[in-house]
Amino acid sequence: MVHEVGTIMDESRASYLAAPLAVRLRPASIQELLGQQHLLQTGSPLLRLIEGQEKHITSLLLYGPPGSGKTTLAKMIAHSGSREFVELSAVNSGVSQVREVLLAAQDRMTQENRETVLFIDEVHRFSKAQQDALLPGVENRWVTLVAATTENPSFSIISPLLSRSIVLTLRAIPDSDIETLIKRAIADPRGLNGEVTISSQALDSLVRLAAGDARRALTYLEAAAGVTTGEITPEILSRAINRVIENYDRDGDNHYDVASAFIKSIRGSDVDAALHYLARMLESGEDPRFIARRVMISSSEDIGLADPGALGLAVAAAQAVALVGMPEARIILAEAVTYLACAPKSNAAYLAIEAAIADVRDSKNGPIPPHLRDPHSGALRDTQVNAAREVNSYIYPHDLAPGVAKQQYLPDVLVGTEYYHPTTHGYEARVKTALEAIRRMLKGS
Repeated sequence: MVHEVGTIMDESRASYLAAPLAVRLRPASIQELLGQQHLLQTGSPLLRLIEGQEKHITSLLLYGPPGSGKTTLAKMIAHSGSREFVELSAVNSGVSQVREVLLAAQDRMTQENRETVLFIDEVHRFSKAQQDALLPGVENRWVTLVAATTENPSFSIISPLLSRSIVLTLRAIPDSDIETLIKRAIADPRGLNGEVTISSQALDSLVRLAAGDARRALTYLEAAAGVTTGEITPEILSRAINRVIENYDRDGDNHYDVASAFIKSIRGSDVDAALHYLARMLESGEDPRFIARRVMISSSEDIGLADPGALGLAVAAAQAVALVGMPEARIILAEAVTYLACAPKSNAAYLAIEAAIADVRDSKNGPIPPHLRDPHSGALRDTQVNAAREVNSYIYPHDLAPGVAKQQYLPDVLVGTEYYHPTTHGYEARVKTALEAIRRMLKGS
């Protein structure tokens, strides 16, 4: 009999260890949870739900990137009391399955007085009809809906469902917490039980490649542990996940070298080199939002009015990257980088503001011409200033046919100064021609 019990325990242990590392290491308590501390402050709704302090829980929409803990939080909420936990996947569940779950939940509430927590992963994949089918259950509290999505609920969830739920925004797991998770997974008996170690270089690479995704970190770690019985090195990690692990410390020289080469390739109109460095950054686990910010800066610093549409495209790309995330964000960034590299270049606007700032820092300010001052300011109530304003009264440009009036705008000390010198590249060539005419009219020549 003892032998039979031992056999059963061994089989149970073997079955448990067959589960993915990310499943085995799923936090069993709030104390084990990493990240999302902004949602777990004392007295916060989420913490009260997890700790079972709320008798009736409100439906929740958990919005955040992959691997940020949405499923973990849902299960913690469900298991905080005697609630039934039912899980559906929006990928393979239809309206009929939703209705079956709601009917069962209604019976459970009526006959057993037990709440049902319905967890739906990737709820943004539900059609409008499928989301509509959830409304009776949510409205009548047959189920407490806890839905997870990686897409902005404002765009992907129907308004009636959105208005009946609290939206909680999860963030990517901080690198420090990802590192803690990896070390825990190596040492924990539920994980690798100390059977392998990891070098500092491999640990840094794994944290970087995880990019805030706890599930990805554990998946890569498990793959690497499967090909060694000793230390996980960058070479072993690279072989295990079939990716080149580049020396790309986010706080080191290589990080800035690659980013610099990326921007200089765009500036130099070498689209192939720009795409190469983009690929190196992405494959090294660089935050795509960092890349998007560099692209926005480049659109103004290196292209400017040679192609005024570049900034709009770069901003749109940055917004899309934030909404979509990796891996699809790579396509959006590639489009923006290709556009910028191929666009005509001008740094005239950049040089203009640098020159203007230099003069301001050099105290070349001077009084604002009287006719440009606010007529309600205290200074203009001074009789001498008012007299000067009467002599040099402001001319409203829209009253003139060309829309340009001959009058002084710069302070006396800077009269005649020209900061902006447009190039003849792209659209800026038209700006140059127009500006030359405007400057002649301002001078009255």
